[in-house]
Amino acid sequence: MLTRLLLLLVLVTSTVVAFPASSQQPAAFTIGGESVAPGTRKDLRLAVAARGEEPGTFIPATVLHGNAPGPVLAAVAGVHGYEFAPIVAAERLADRIDPAQLSGTLIIVRVANIPAFEARSPYVNPVDRKNLNRSFPGSADGTQTERIADVLSREVVARADFLMDIHSGDGAEFLEAFVGIYGGPLAGDFDLALGVARGFGFPNLVRYSMDTQQQVDTRRSLNRQGVAARIPTILVEIGQNGSRDEQHVQAIVTGVENGLSVLGMWQRPVSKVAPPLRRFESTTGVSASHSGLFHPVRTGGRYLWEGDLIGTITDYSGREVERIHAPVDGYALYGLRGPPVRQGDGVVTIGNPVDEF
Repeated sequence: MLTRLLLLLVLVTSTVVAFPASSQQPAAFTIGGESVAPGTRKDLRLAVAARGEEPGTFIPATVLHGNAPGPVLAAVAGVHGYEFAPIVAAERLADRIDPAQLSGTLIIVRVANIPAFEARSPYVNPVDRKNLNRSFPGSADGTQTERIADVLSREVVARADFLMDIHSGDGAEFLEAFVGIYGGPLAGDFDLALGVARGFGFPNLVRYSMDTQQQVDTRRSLNRQGVAARIPTILVEIGQNGSRDEQHVQAIVTGVENGLSVLGMWQRPVSKVAPPLRRFESTTGVSASHSGLFHPVRTGGRYLWEGDLIGTITDYSGREVERIHAPVDGYALYGLRGPPVRQGDGVVTIGNPVDEF
């Protein structure tokens, strides 16, 4: 315990050095064609233009621009519209933080995917049936989801010095809270990201090493857009199956506020949180080879050993068509509760345990 606390203090100290404070008042912050004066808050809508027969939409955001220079932290909720805990936390954070007390700027994206949120649609935007979290960097000439990704890439990620991509378990998913930290030769400052990740107090930490451009580009998510921008990036995951439990909301709020402390963006000390219980080096996904009804042996975070039965799939006549076994030893971080499953769907994601990183 003492060793971990000392490590956190070292990370906090090094972080403040990385983003030195200054008494000089910063210039106004510009985003979406609007200007935010130092020491003020602005609620705005980042416009996503209509194209062809597809309607336009907007991305609600709150900018808290500090009275002193410092880093720009972007905290993005609602990339998936059915993940409610981060969206509620974003609303709460916007009202808790006084921009006059900040060094730097906090961009809070309240709901990145308004069409999916308003339709209560898990995973995809109902307008074009695309997954926003596989559509970055997007395109101004693309479908609605791609246009949303384009605005987020240009107006949010490109302005940020640190990115928090905040999620929870979507519809029909179980999930045990974890923070993913991006490292490797193509990522931003891993040690800084690790220091911020520890401030959430989640039981599981996962390191994703970005070693090739193909890893960054393939079905690029928001967090990998952060990697492409070479800024420190974390993936925050808490809650499951569309929940909005108060403990999950508060855990996100605490983590973001601790992040402000670790980044030297305000003078509040880091709130005490639990140390991580487990660490993982990337993950191993397990997919279904058939469509039908998935019957998991268990749901929830747990250790799996190679060969353990994860679950069975029956077809629409009730005939068993597949038995799915764990391909590796590891820890089930998230997966499907069932029963719906399509060929190619991931049914469980297994963390690959390591002692330290």
